Amino acid sequence: MPSPLSADRPAAQPPGRGRVDALITQTRRLTGEVDAVRRDAQGAGSDPQGRWQRALYDLALRQLGDLHAHLAQLRDGPSPTGGATPAPAGRRDPLIGPVGSAEWNLLTDDALWSAELYRLLGRDPAAPPLTLDELPSLVLEEDRRALTAMVTACLVDGRPIDGEFRIVRPDGETRALHMMGEPVVDADGGTCAMWAVLRDVSVLRRGRREVSESRDSLRLHRQAARAERRWATELRQAELPPAQGALRLPHSGPRGLDLSALRLPARAGSPLGGDWYDALELPHHETLLSVGGLTGQNPAVASTMAMLLGALRGMAMAGTHPAQLLTWLDKLLEGDAQPALGSALCCRYLPDRRTLLWARAGHPAPLLFRAGKGRRLAGADGVPLGATPGAAYAQAEETLQEGDLVLLHTDGLMSGGGTPADVEDRLLCLAPRLHGTHTAQDCVRLVVQECGESGPEDDACLLVARVTAPDHTGTP
Repeated sequence: MPSPLSADRPAAQPPGRGRVDALITQTRRLTGEVDAVRRDAQGAGSDPQGRWQRALYDLALRQLGDLHAHLAQLRDGPSPTGGATPAPAGRRDPLIGPVGSAEWNLLTDDALWSAELYRLLGRDPAAPPLTLDELPSLVLEEDRRALTAMVTACLVDGRPIDGEFRIVRPDGETRALHMMGEPVVDADGGTCAMWAVLRDVSVLRRGRREVSESRDSLRLHRQAARAERRWATELRQAELPPAQGALRLPHSGPRGLDLSALRLPARAGSPLGGDWYDALELPHHETLLSVGGLTGQNPAVASTMAMLLGALRGMAMAGTHPAQLLTWLDKLLEGDAQPALGSALCCRYLPDRRTLLWARAGHPAPLLFRAGKGRRLAGADGVPLGATPGAAYAQAEETLQEGDLVLLHTDGLMSGGGTPADVEDRLLCLAPRLHGTHTAQDCVRLVVQECGESGPEDDACLLVARVTAPDHTGTP
């Protein structure tokens, strides 16, 4: 029903039909575009971010549907039954439910309700409408004070009503209502009546609650992910050697080797990887050199990597040679509660014979640089760790000379990607320039320059061993 505004307040005229039709067309177009984006995002999965996105898409679509219905009602005028214009075909569960209106005459204490308001409140249309004093009987007890305050402010202070409260229908269902209204003043300026429009906004509140809950879930998920990443990073820092620089082992240091290594983190924003390098001084002045990596990019990988690295050190200290080391590491991965695939390259350097014993499991072979030339060491092929139950690994042997460089690396060292063979070719092309370096650390700097300043797509590790005289480490 039209609002009974004061006689000195002119009634607003509806906008031109053409302009409203144009708004309806824009709303339909926008609805279609939002729905298309929502369908494209359906593959986001059931993770917290995906649930939050779907809740927002659904809320936006419902609000656009209600906008379409309101504009259509504005264009067509009130329906003969007093109900709202239906939403576009195929759209269900509108955000704005039934809309009803009411007027309360303060002079006669009469009330006039629209038919739609009776349906909204679930009351018998044959029953008399409730007065303003009786209206709070429908409202939840915790919301009655807010309703009373709104009505009092309207009648006493002449303020418009704009607020929400919840009601309990006779069938026991709770609904959220939004009420907007104004006082009606007489010629003397006194309030003689109050009119209001009430809308069922239960679905709207539920949609916003879903968005809020999914947003909170997403925030907690991100906090947990940050905590897990911090834990994994701390675990790596505790287990791995220093991230870069010349390696200074305890006691007298590695006999006849100058060592330097670097761990290149992935580009900013990339997940945490599972690559490692290690150097360990063994009995009889021998040295263990190893690099490797695990598949996956989550904090559990860091835990598994720490387990493998600890086992590798312990077995190597007990005298286990590279091939047998990989066999035992493969069994460890096979029996782990969270099976994973990995690659590894293990080398044991015997300084008295200048001999390198090595074995590999699905990993690039060592690269040897001598007198300005480079080559890939042959032999000792092996399947990745955790790939084949009961795998056995071969071992190869290489005699080194003073001045030789042995380079160990993990996949993904070079920015721009490429196959492992491509990476090896690029590294081998550095042979003439590496020959001109004086220390292992100089070699690492040169390789990093070739990798590119932006860093690799994934974590990568580099370990360089330069053969020196038996009593000299080559450390500056």
